Amino acid sequence: MSIELLLALPVMLPLAGAAFTLLLRHYTKLQLWVAILTLASIFVVAMVLGYYVTLEGVMVLQIGNWTPQLGIVLVADRLTALMLLVSSFVTLAVLIYSSAQTVSENIERTPVAIYHPTYLALTAGVSMAFLAGDLFNLYVGFEVLLAASYVLLTLGGSASRVRAATTYVIVSLLSSIIFLAAVACVYAAVGTVNLAEMAVRLDGLEPGIRMVLELMLLVAFGIKAAIFPLSAWLPDSYPTAPAPVTAVFAGLLTKVGIYAILRLETLLFPASQIQNLLLAAAALSLLIGIFGAVAQTDLKRVLSFTLVSHMGYMLFGIGMSTQLGMGATIYYVAHHITVQSTLFLAAGLIEHRGGTTNLIKLGGLQKLAPVIAVLFFIPAMNLAGIPPFSGFIGKVGLIEAGIQYDRTSGWILIAISVLTSLLTLYAIAKIWNRAFWQEPSDEIIERDVPLPNVMGGATAAMIAFSLVLTILAGPIMTYADEAASSVLERVPYVSAVLGDEAAGQLEYRIDDAGHRLDGNGQEVDE
Repeated sequence: MSIELLLALPVMLPLAGAAFTLLLRHYTKLQLWVAILTLASIFVVAMVLGYYVTLEGVMVLQIGNWTPQLGIVLVADRLTALMLLVSSFVTLAVLIYSSAQTVSENIERTPVAIYHPTYLALTAGVSMAFLAGDLFNLYVGFEVLLAASYVLLTLGGSASRVRAATTYVIVSLLSSIIFLAAVACVYAAVGTVNLAEMAVRLDGLEPGIRMVLELMLLVAFGIKAAIFPLSAWLPDSYPTAPAPVTAVFAGLLTKVGIYAILRLETLLFPASQIQNLLLAAAALSLLIGIFGAVAQTDLKRVLSFTLVSHMGYMLFGIGMSTQLGMGATIYYVAHHITVQSTLFLAAGLIEHRGGTTNLIKLGGLQKLAPVIAVLFFIPAMNLAGIPPFSGFIGKVGLIEAGIQYDRTSGWILIAISVLTSLLTLYAIAKIWNRAFWQEPSDEIIERDVPLPNVMGGATAAMIAFSLVLTILAGPIMTYADEAASSVLERVPYVSAVLGDEAAGQLEYRIDDAGHRLDGNGQEVDE
């Protein structure tokens, strides 16, 4: 069996699992075990793919042996393998967590039988987005995960969830329309939607046309990634969903958008003319998001605004277009997927014990629930960037890249990044003071609800995974730097998909310092 066939499994396994669990709709426990086995298998496949791309480089699977220009192409490089590995672990841990939590407060009205099939369908969409080698199937991956997210967001059918989902659906449909229109415009301009072939042909377009296409795709991906000013929908949509659903949404769905932006700005539009626009969006996301977090009094809303804010860190690295910045971004994406998901799971534990996420009504959980206190404290410090956690390592990497970038915009972003980190620590301290230190109400004291071992264990597993990112930061950062070098160079990707001759037609590549070079290695003056 060709090892390339493994590329199909992260998509096919969850789709098959979704179909199988739907047939088992009357056997909820059996559904759960099928889903767990499916996600565990994807995690193993992701590890194997990571091993092979490290040894052999970019892997390509042409579905049905069609040519890349006509057929569906799945592509995996170091970046793809890392995203699959982290996302599969997170989805597995969150699924186990959800098995011990009622999916909705109103179980009688909740169609529990569709939870596992929908969850697996969402996983398939995420995997498809990471593996897609053409723009249209990237769109299909987005639509699959968005369709599944609509169902998960409204489980229980409460008024608040339906109201929040309405905003989410409208915004998602808008971004999908823009994305589909962009796909059509790209095809009209270059005659293909294959990413590798687009990379070759887009280089020869007029700068104005290139910029229009880039901006259309950037707006579509920016909405999905919740980049300011396209992020207003997120803080109102996520907090109403159950904790496991919110954890997956916060950890993964926005990072799929960031992944798409990263591919857009490296493979298709290297060192584009809108770098300063990306850096401005990064700065505004950092500031507006964290100011919103500081002003909130609900735990989930605080975490939702910090999510918007920390997307700015990732956009900072992408906007610089240097190997150091891109490597730090890739590491930070892996860190943030894990830590943000863990914090929303911890928020679910707090809600389970305290009966609310309103910080004004909470209190005394340090004494009443010391295990929950520990499970919240560690990822919270990680998010705030306290050394020696992975959040600190990722931020230091981005700041170092900003120093090397040595431009006014880079220095401004460094200052804003440091300020955002301090304000994140302030927001975390506010949560800790109100939820854990202030005097508890009689209602919370009387609400002696035991912590399910499965929920606590799944959250602890997520924390352990985030600590692995800290303990193995050296080799993981090296891996991220090599992944950054590959995506910036573009040649390995195009060569693996189309061959060396096509890769030789690339007019531009990016050097380690982010300079745009022509085929002769000379810097291009834009």
